[in-house]
Amino acid sequence: MATSTAPRTSAPSPSRRSLSHYRWPIGYVVVIVGLFLLYHFILPNLVTQVSGPVTAWLPVATLNECLMWAIMALGLNVVVGYAGLLDLGYVAFWALGGYTAGWLMAAPFNWTWDFHLFGAVAKTYPGTHITFWLVILIAGVLCAILGLIIGAPTLRLRGDYLALVTLGFGEVITQFFRNSNDIAGRNLAGGDGGISIIDPIGTGPFGATGLVPPGLSNGAQDNVYKILVLGLLVGACLFISLRIREGRLGRAWLAIREDELAASMMGVPLVRTKLLAYAVGAFFGGIGGVANAAGITGAVSPSGFDFGKSVLVLLMVVLGGMGNVWGVTVGAFLLAWLNSNGLKQIGVQLDSWFGTTLTATLPRYNYIILGLLLVLMMLYRREGLIPEKRTKALMNTPSRTEMESMGAESLEAAAETAAVEKADAKTDAGIAASAAAVSPVLDESTPKREDRS
Repeated sequence: MATSTAPRTSAPSPSRRSLSHYRWPIGYVVVIVGLFLLYHFILPNLVTQVSGPVTAWLPVATLNECLMWAIMALGLNVVVGYAGLLDLGYVAFWALGGYTAGWLMAAPFNWTWDFHLFGAVAKTYPGTHITFWLVILIAGVLCAILGLIIGAPTLRLRGDYLALVTLGFGEVITQFFRNSNDIAGRNLAGGDGGISIIDPIGTGPFGATGLVPPGLSNGAQDNVYKILVLGLLVGACLFISLRIREGRLGRAWLAIREDELAASMMGVPLVRTKLLAYAVGAFFGGIGGVANAAGITGAVSPSGFDFGKSVLVLLMVVLGGMGNVWGVTVGAFLLAWLNSNGLKQIGVQLDSWFGTTLTATLPRYNYIILGLLLVLMMLYRREGLIPEKRTKALMNTPSRTEMESMGAESLEAAAETAAVEKADAKTDAGIAASAAAVSPVLDESTPKREDRS
């Protein structure tokens, strides 16, 4: 007797799985190196008709700003995308990181001592001048500690209450720096004026070779090299996020995000795991604050850390795809470009086509446009541009109430269909006679058909 065997599906080879696993990281490295080569070697040697549109739509300064925003979005993705904790005050860690750079990489404004540690300025320059690469670690650790201190008494809250607490925390930090010129009679951070003239990014031994500038300021040529510096920082944040996501801590975060009660019953320590999520996210926020102060603005002030910045970072996470670091990175690039230079260039293009005056108008309505974009995303693609597989499945799965409602409706429809199929004229006449016997008034009020035959 012949038996038929089902065809076996061959599992992908380990080499193919490994190549698929590293597809996005390799692509990221290629993009960063390619952008550096494009702006450093290719565009300067092209005619203006070719290089002009590229530098107009994506200037080097805007590209660096997008990289800085990507660091912030990756940090918030740990808190919101991994652990499922809504944080509306994430800008506080960004502010603390920026002011850490101001305290450790600038001329003095309230002290008289001088301290140099591999700084990018001359030894004779007064103030505290520590190398950028050490300051990002100091700021990250300081923000992580602050996240633990602030989060310990508040992370027992859930949902909207936790969001309100984080919102208040962000406003407290901003107001603290706004009034920091007179804290117990001391000037801690310069008040509304902030701290200006922060040291450039030192290049260390690479600058000593003469191949790159010893310090990367905000000049046009230096901004090209910042693509590699900020790209390296984003790559480090991506690496840390991915490694944690695949480990035990990352799985605990995902368990809390999907069902906190079930995670607690399985032995996940809720408070400690949430605190670690805030600490890691705050660490990234501190790195982003130093990158912004030293690499983008060259200064730090409380006016740059309003509530709108927290909303913008949250929008990047939601738009890109919560829980997916590559989607969050793409969302950060897209929204940062629109908010910085994209809306202006779209207005320029529309003006050239239709003779309108939108160049100065569109950037003023940036938050209205971004808000409409968020509404459209929530209506038609809630999971984001590049969603995580688990998040996409959860978004597309109906809730228990919806499933019960759908089941009840299907059962009711099936019963009606079965009743119609089993009905006949004799049974209907019997039901009508029974109804007339029970309610004669109903039978009398029913109009009778005239026999037209």
